[in-house]
This record gives sequence, structure tokens and C-alpha cells, in this order.
Amino acid sequence: MLRSLVQKYKKKLLLPTTVITIILFFVIQSQFKSAPPTADVVQPIPFENSFEENQEDTTEYVEDIAIFVEVKGAVNNPGVYELTDGDRVLNAIELAGGYLAMANSKNINHAQRVVDEMVIYVPLEGEEIEASETIESTQSANSNLVNINKADATMLTTLPGVGPAKAEAILAYREGTGNFKEKQDLMNVTGIGQKTFEKLEPLITVK
Repeated sequence: MLRSLVQKYKKKLLLPTTVITIILFFVIQSQFKSAPPTADVVQPIPFENSFEENQEDTTEYVEDIAIFVEVKGAVNNPGVYELTDGDRVLNAIELAGGYLAMANSKNINHAQRVVDEMVIYVPLEGEEIEASETIESTQSANSNLVNINKADATMLTTLPGVGPAKAEAILAYREGTGNFKEKQDLMNVTGIGQKTFEKLEPLITVK
């Protein structure tokens, strides 16, 4: 009997069923489009400037080497003055207050670099004095000592155990690091150990 009823009303039920199916399809589609996105929210990762935080301060501070020079003669304020490595005779004269009106400065090399314990003598006009006597250095009294901060490769090779290769290594160290602050710094040069240094120590200076 059920089968006969279905066959009887099949055509009448087909249209409403189709309409209901279409309506349900559009309702489901509209609900899907209006639903909020369900994607996971990505939390921002804080940026750490690790380069700046971990960057080491590579600035090198070079300590100025104190140099004491005595200025004598026809200057306003004769005396002993402190200068630094690289200063010139002119700087020493300026510290001494400049020349007196009757000073004779024509034989003074104002561009000469000062060295520790240097004596600068400024003569008066008409005073008889050799040009070489205006600037004296105690280094001349210790001429047997080699100043490893000033010596060239030829002078360095006069030291026992220092050949051309070690002389060039000393010059390279000076250019890259700066002047030796004390004799023991010579052992920082490649090829110069404790035994070599013990032989060189009484023969060198760092002025």
C-alpha cells in the first residue's frame, strides 16, 4: 500500500523536495561565508637586536706616554714640562711661555720630535753656541742602548739574536700596536722569547 501511495504522489512530491533542497543549500552556504575565520592567531615574535647587545666594544684606547723635557735659556718660563709622544720642540717652547725678545731661535728645529729627558736650550742674540748644542738628549750619553721605539731595521739587527726577520717583526709590531711601553713588551713580538729577551734587556731602551 505504501508503495502505491509513493507511486501515486511521486510527481507531486518531487517539486517541493527539490525546492527545499535548494533553499537548504543556500542557507548552509550563507552560514559558512558569514562564519568568522578559525585560523590560529600568529603571535608576533619580539625582535632582539642580538648584534648590538652582543657586540664587543673593540675601541682601543692608546695610553699617552708621558715625556718630560727641560727648556732653558731665553724663554719666558724656563723649566721642566710634560709632553706626550709625538709632540714637537715647538710645543715645548709654547709651554715655556715662548721666546724672550732677545732670543736667538734660528738654529732650533721646531719640527723635531721630543724625547724623554731632552734639554732644549735657547741662546740669546750674539751668544756663541753650536747649533747641535741647542737641543740635547740624554740618549746620546746612552748611545750604546738601542731605542726599540725609534730604531730602524738596520739598527735592530745590531742586537744579538736579532736578524732581518726579527727586526721586521719588531717594526710590524710597532706599526700595528704602537710603541713599546716597557722593555718586557718586546716578548710580545713573534720569535722573541724569554731567553732572547734576557740577552737584549741590558742593550735596549724604550724612550
